[in-house]
Amino acid sequence: MDDLLTKAQEISSDAERVTQAHLRKVTLPLGAGVLGLITLDNGEDHTKPNTFGPRSLLALNTAIDAALADESISAIGVTGKPFILAAGADLTSIAGGGPDAVRVVAELGHAVFRKLQDGGKTSFGFVNGLALGGGLEVALHCDYRTVIDSAPALGLPEVMLGLVPGWGGAFLVPNLVGAEKAVTVILENPLNNGKTLGGQAAFELGLADAAFSGADYLEQSLLWAAQVLTGAVSVERPEVDRGDGWDTAVARGRQIVAGRTGGASPAAALAVDLIEAARDGDRDAGFAREDDALEAMSRTPELIASLYAFDLVQKRAKRPAGAPDRSLARPVTKVGIVGAGLMASQLALLFVRRLEVPVVLTDLDQERVDKGVDYVHAEIDKLLAKGRINQDKANRHKALVSGSVDKSSSFGDADFVIEAVFEEMSVKKSVFADVEKVVSPECVLATNTSSLSITEMAADLEHPERVVGFHFFNPVAVMPLLEIVRGSATSDETLATAFATGKALKKTTILVNDSPSFIVNRLLGRFMSEVSRIVDAGTPIDVVDGSFGGVAPMPPFTLIALVGPAIALHNTETLAGAFPDRFYVSPALQRVVEARKSAYFGPDGSLDPEVAELLEKPASPVVLSPDEVRTQVLTGLAEEVRIMLDEGVVAAAEDLDLAMITGAGFSFWNGGLTMLLEREGLGSFH
Repeated sequence: MDDLLTKAQEISSDAERVTQAHLRKVTLPLGAGVLGLITLDNGEDHTKPNTFGPRSLLALNTAIDAALADESISAIGVTGKPFILAAGADLTSIAGGGPDAVRVVAELGHAVFRKLQDGGKTSFGFVNGLALGGGLEVALHCDYRTVIDSAPALGLPEVMLGLVPGWGGAFLVPNLVGAEKAVTVILENPLNNGKTLGGQAAFELGLADAAFSGADYLEQSLLWAAQVLTGAVSVERPEVDRGDGWDTAVARGRQIVAGRTGGASPAAALAVDLIEAARDGDRDAGFAREDDALEAMSRTPELIASLYAFDLVQKRAKRPAGAPDRSLARPVTKVGIVGAGLMASQLALLFVRRLEVPVVLTDLDQERVDKGVDYVHAEIDKLLAKGRINQDKANRHKALVSGSVDKSSSFGDADFVIEAVFEEMSVKKSVFADVEKVVSPECVLATNTSSLSITEMAADLEHPERVVGFHFFNPVAVMPLLEIVRGSATSDETLATAFATGKALKKTTILVNDSPSFIVNRLLGRFMSEVSRIVDAGTPIDVVDGSFGGVAPMPPFTLIALVGPAIALHNTETLAGAFPDRFYVSPALQRVVEARKSAYFGPDGSLDPEVAELLEKPASPVVLSPDEVRTQVLTGLAEEVRIMLDEGVVAAAEDLDLAMITGAGFSFWNGGLTMLLEREGLGSFH
């Protein structure tokens, strides 16, 4: 252990934001003795979570040793600063150390955390908020765990990052809750765009032994710990199925990995192996396998790509390239929304929850307006029922949302008006012409268009400088990306207000210069253009759909079903109108839209016979192999990326990658898109 501590000190970096481990004695109720409570705290606000780098692990080691050595302490508890236990490893602090540094940190984490199991004193993990990766693993090493039911995110996201759970998670989770649930936590959720568990869901899954609510969560947890120590509460955990159920779970894990990654993620494949091997119940062997696996992953290009992607979402996303000085932003004290359909209603819910200012929906008739307001109120009621908000907040948010058919009386004092109407230029221009008559000259006019020109939309207005693109992704509450689009006349004040509003909405904002379909839809449009050419030329849909495991977050024709064939067609037609030499409008897709088909596949996953009749039937079919399909499509994407960078659509390739990760679900372990293209030898973009 001493040698390991010395190595950890040698690789430690000033770049690490150190998470201190503060030890204090707490006298437990019921005569249960004294608990040594270790609180993890990096000294920052809740927007910068606790993490574990070498120096942080050394600090935790010191605190645990002190608690174990103090004879007056009979039990140990670990918790975090308000709302956060820890967010896992500090990847940036070891990024330059190579495999040797990764090995040291892997072994150090195991050595420190396992003292909570092996130290001879009963240990408790008090999960008081976010707990990801190592943050969850430190709690898993404790003998018992409680969780606050409102915790926003618990999970093991390592596979999404091109890594594996390396501080006990790959062994402890299957041995705690069984292999089937471990597959969900370690593989299925991370590969589903980084899905996590809420506190209550984590308790129900068996990751915690008790769940408590409210501001007195820690007090309730300490009372529960006292009851456990005195025998008043007995914790019983289900027996883990180490027979056929384990085999079935591992097989499901391999299916998930094949479907989600196409074999392109070494980490995902290795994570399944770790779950399979954990059946032996040998903890020392399990931890050693994790150490070996982390070191192996540190030698892959996927880790380099993951660190790059991680840096994008942690740093570049917080300082958008090209955004004007934030001091130019105007306050937004009231929001107007033109439209009351589903998208408009989702926007209203987001604005009222994040900005907590009056939000007014308008539409052509009172029935539509009422439907939109009712939707928002119903969603607020759902949040209340789930315990996500309290009654006072629910009442306040409902009171802030209203509707009207009269823009003049509703928008006169609005600072920010966003339209969410039909995706047709003439309709949007008409809306803005009407709105401009009733709002102040400083009011920002934002459009949620997914493809239309901001410059053209603003051209006929008296104040075109106040128009900005504000493109959300569906579902609005879930997708992080917000493309902020600058038209030729958009002022810095308007842009600054848009960025400040986007930040308040807790979105990842990226500045885009006005161009057809902006970033994500343009790249996805090129993707679908190339795919459609190949299918229309004769390659079967199932061959094409099976060619992109590990590249796109889902098969292309599944993507069409998700966004809707009509929207996909509209986007492609817009792009083909602007760039007819590169973008292709499929006659088959046109026929699918005309037939009002919403998907290419039936409920059983097979091609819909009616859709099959609508496909092109070339006289001399050209059938490509999956590798040929992949190469042709990626070559087209590489060309489009280069053109977009040359045109100055964004400041740099990093913005394209950040957009594809947060708006289209492209994987961390590919580095988004451009690093994948570079690894394939299709260009240099950095």
